[in-house]
Amino acid sequence: MYAILDIETTGGAFNEEGITEIAIYRFDGHEVTDQFISLVNPEIPIQPFVVKLTGISNAMLQSAPKFYEVAKRILEITDGCIIVAHNSSFDYRVIRTEFRRLGFDWQAQTLDTVELAQRLIPDMPSYSLGKLARSLGIPVADRHRANGDAMATVKLFKMLLEKDVEKEIVKTFIKTEVEKGMVPRLMDLLDKVPSRTGIYYLHKEDGTIIYIGKSRNMRKRVNQHFTGTTAKCKKIQLETYEVTFEETGSELVALLKESQEVKVHRPKYNRSQKKTQFQWAMYSHLDKSGYLRLSVEKFDRSKKEITAFNSIVEAKSAMHRITQRYELCPKLTGIDDSKENCHSYTLKTCDGACVGMVSAADYNVRVNGFIADYTFTDENMIILDRGRNVSERSAVLIENGVYKGYAFFDLNYQVRNADVLHKILVGMEHNRDTTAIIRMHLRKNRNLKTIRF
Repeated sequence: MYAILDIETTGGAFNEEGITEIAIYRFDGHEVTDQFISLVNPEIPIQPFVVKLTGISNAMLQSAPKFYEVAKRILEITDGCIIVAHNSSFDYRVIRTEFRRLGFDWQAQTLDTVELAQRLIPDMPSYSLGKLARSLGIPVADRHRANGDAMATVKLFKMLLEKDVEKEIVKTFIKTEVEKGMVPRLMDLLDKVPSRTGIYYLHKEDGTIIYIGKSRNMRKRVNQHFTGTTAKCKKIQLETYEVTFEETGSELVALLKESQEVKVHRPKYNRSQKKTQFQWAMYSHLDKSGYLRLSVEKFDRSKKEITAFNSIVEAKSAMHRITQRYELCPKLTGIDDSKENCHSYTLKTCDGACVGMVSAADYNVRVNGFIADYTFTDENMIILDRGRNVSERSAVLIENGVYKGYAFFDLNYQVRNADVLHKILVGMEHNRDTTAIIRMHLRKNRNLKTIRF
């Protein structure tokens, strides 16, 4: 659990500042579960430049509660939390000083979104909260007021969690929980997982990821791990100490994240996915008569594939559909192994490319039409899909046929070109698995909106 906060102060000499406003959001990594927002009477005058910056005047604070009157609520909402703030060293120091004046030694682990942003979003022109939020499309209301800045920090932190492919933030959280002596049971873990689309991580006690999965219903899938009777399920049940997850809304984003993160983290129980998932591929070649033939073969790195498949059954099934949809000859797609004309020609459902009744040039137009539909070798496009909530959308970026990554953006933040998208992009690795995943998803979901540029 995280307590994401922001404070406004009177200004003044080091360790003599007083808090004028405080906003705290208790955040479970996915949504805000509690909040506390209040003006605070610092019992000392506010510096004039601070009044001009924040709009908070001495008169506004005369009837506000003093720090000792809100101290109990601050302790409650931050209990057991890692403190997150933009330039956390300042906020943490000032709050500790206020507690120390009351004779209480308040301590907590902290995370600084400035440092995290510098590491996870390099080369930004500025890391001030206002400029960073504008660059990343994060709406900010009431800038330089505690509530507005704290909510902007919540949204920034959520984005940073997405960009943290190495999961260092989450691992830090889990290790903190272990130090507190928590031993959650599987049912307790399952209660936290939503019945939504996303990617989930099963962790050992030291935070190590032992399994990564994706599902359109994460809760249902995790429950299957926790109730399964196979040897693998029993090992997972024994070793799982914590479950973390990331909602994606988009199944395509979940598929792409799962593929990459299994390769990055190499969890011990994801053995089948550590290498390429797609062992079968479709290829084309010109025969001696000039006809383009299609074939399904074991993946061969030396050949350029059209598309890839998880299994030979899936590949053959797809070849049947493609043959029918694009009016191809079953013999030239490897479905019919007749020595002369294909059986479909006898039934008059094939126009006879197998016996030269259709010219190679005319027939190859159909084959190339299929290839163009199933590949994006040189394409530039943005695939838009649903986000994690009704006010959000997801985007997957492909440049020159290369998958660059994904992003989530507010509906008010218009994404129409790659330059805008690059600022908020979670960069991902391009490989044949990601290519196959995107191709397959576009084939199955033809109504997805795409922007080509």
